[in-house]
Amino acid sequence: MPQPKIQPRLPKGMRDFLPADMIKREYVFSIVREVFHLFGFEPLQTPVLELHETLMGKYGEDAEKLIFNAQHPGGKEELALRYDLTVPLARVVAQYQNEISLPFRRYQLSPVWRAERPQRGRYREFYQCDADIVGAAGMNADAEIVALITTVLRRLGIPQFTVKINNRKLLTAIGKYAGVEGEALANLYRSVDKFDKIGVDGVREELIQRGLPTDVTERVMTLVAAQVAPADRLDFVEDVMGSLPEAQVAIRELRELTTHLDTMGVPAEYREFDQTMVRGLGYYTGPIFETLINEPNLGSVTGGGRYDDLVGLFRGESLPTTGTALGIERIIDVMDILNLYPPGIGGTVVEVFVAVFDETTRAASTALAAELRAGGVRTELYMQDKNVGKQMAYADKKGVPVVALLGADEIAAGVVKFKRLRDGAEISAPRAEAAAQARALIEG
Repeated sequence: MPQPKIQPRLPKGMRDFLPADMIKREYVFSIVREVFHLFGFEPLQTPVLELHETLMGKYGEDAEKLIFNAQHPGGKEELALRYDLTVPLARVVAQYQNEISLPFRRYQLSPVWRAERPQRGRYREFYQCDADIVGAAGMNADAEIVALITTVLRRLGIPQFTVKINNRKLLTAIGKYAGVEGEALANLYRSVDKFDKIGVDGVREELIQRGLPTDVTERVMTLVAAQVAPADRLDFVEDVMGSLPEAQVAIRELRELTTHLDTMGVPAEYREFDQTMVRGLGYYTGPIFETLINEPNLGSVTGGGRYDDLVGLFRGESLPTTGTALGIERIIDVMDILNLYPPGIGGTVVEVFVAVFDETTRAASTALAAELRAGGVRTELYMQDKNVGKQMAYADKKGVPVVALLGADEIAAGVVKFKRLRDGAEISAPRAEAAAQARALIEG
């Protein structure tokens, strides 16, 4: 009895990437890695699976429903797919504390999994790219993270974006100023975090629905709804709350951060202080960052901040840490929508396709392919038995820029004929110059 046919399909929120897409993705990955190396960040890799208790250590109430649990037949360990790359970093720093020198500047570019509802720009499996500095308490470390973010996005050619900056200490001060504490403070954060989505009236209504008295709500709205230019917002907040010790610390840190960014030459047009920006995860302890692309609007493309207490879950003490997670998938979506890839990126990695006229010339064509590869030219040698016309059509469909033709006449003359498919330009080159001439035609 024949086996039932299995329908080829993907789970929701998962994707395949065919070669043309992977070439673009690898381009983005390479730019990101290059910038990370420029800033002195070292690569790190951690396992896909972590202990469930490790991942739940500091993710908060919203994480459980987003974590994919992993079944282990016969095993006693409760495992889960990593939700992001931050807690695995904390585990590594604690587990290898005698081997890692501080400050530890690390990055990791790896897939993560979240069991959330798929939608535009949001997937269940996606790559995340984190960069963190562990063991540096000064605001210069936080400034390095903001500088790193802006450098990555500018290197990728993204024209308009804004890194929003706030401080969790300031959010705590807002709660104290308004007279909110405990669980009500967490509700306050959740409502204020929706400011960009639901606006002033929406935040006010939600705060009232959450049970905050009208006078408390209005004190909060005084701070979050003020129509103040970005450059003047910190002064405004200081005027309102500057007498509170918590606010004084936060404002001092934000001013130090701004001074470092100015010294580093990070353009002011790419960053702004925003007292309504919260960040969802509860482990942040100082400055927080979130990056929005002005157009197209796909939500935040980076997020992060200072989380000095997270490593303490594994080593019994606080360790100053700051970092960012780049939403690589959304950044790639922006690259696709705005067509920001350089010419030649996409389609195929092959630069020269070596045609084979017949079996009598196959050995010579094989040798030519080897010579081109030795000369640094990415080369495909045709493997089947079809006429040259069909081979040319194959190369054209694949997007190969140049075809090498080596018939009996070319072999006898000791030359190679190259044809550029986009415009039909042809040259004949001595075999000894084949790689150099092919490169010139590719780049011409």
